[in-house]
Amino acid sequence: MTTKERYEAVTEWFRTNMPVAETELHYDNPYQLIVAVILSAQCTDKRVNMVTPAIFRDYPTPADMAAATVEEIYEHVKSVSYPNNKSANLKKMAERLTDVYHGEVPDTMEELITLAGVGRKTANVVMSVAFGKQAMAVDTHVHRVSARIGLTHGAKTPLETERQLVAGFAGDILATAHHWLILHGRYVCTARKPKCEICGLAKVCKTASGKRPER
Repeated sequence: MTTKERYEAVTEWFRTNMPVAETELHYDNPYQLIVAVILSAQCTDKRVNMVTPAIFRDYPTPADMAAATVEEIYEHVKSVSYPNNKSANLKKMAERLTDVYHGEVPDTMEELITLAGVGRKTANVVMSVAFGKQAMAVDTHVHRVSARIGLTHGAKTPLETERQLVAGFAGDILATAHHWLILHGRYVCTARKPKCEICGLAKVCKTASGKRPER
């Protein structure tokens, strides 16, 4: 099977079996989404969704969060991973949104990555989820699953994975494909024990034959 054929087969399977694929983070606007995505780094969406209601209640706008102290923000996020860094980044992010962008979340990669706590992956999530742009965010699930299936080859960094996926998937499904791969990685193609025996992609997966999966 060629790589092109594999992309076509994977796309067709997901379109049939996962026609609706969306973020599992809870949010109502781009500001809430960027807060949630920053908190989700190396943390489960389930945990993030437990702490964000109080954050959104107490800091409904970037200006409200910018006016808070790092210590006050920390009390809201102390149960997530790396709370010290994340509380500091949230305050700096909110300050820049308030001072530079008049409280509005920008929608370009160049602007988004100037915000504290926002790297390329987070920026791609915000662009695709909040603004409907065709962007491919690569987290550990996407990186792992795409390599195992055989959608990427020899990609050692998230950027290399992103570039190969952008080239392989049709441009109008990139944002959806991002969610396909994340959800597949969370619930089927898990890191330690992939559930190949129940995976609908096993027939087109490069490593589903019982070989040691790529990590």
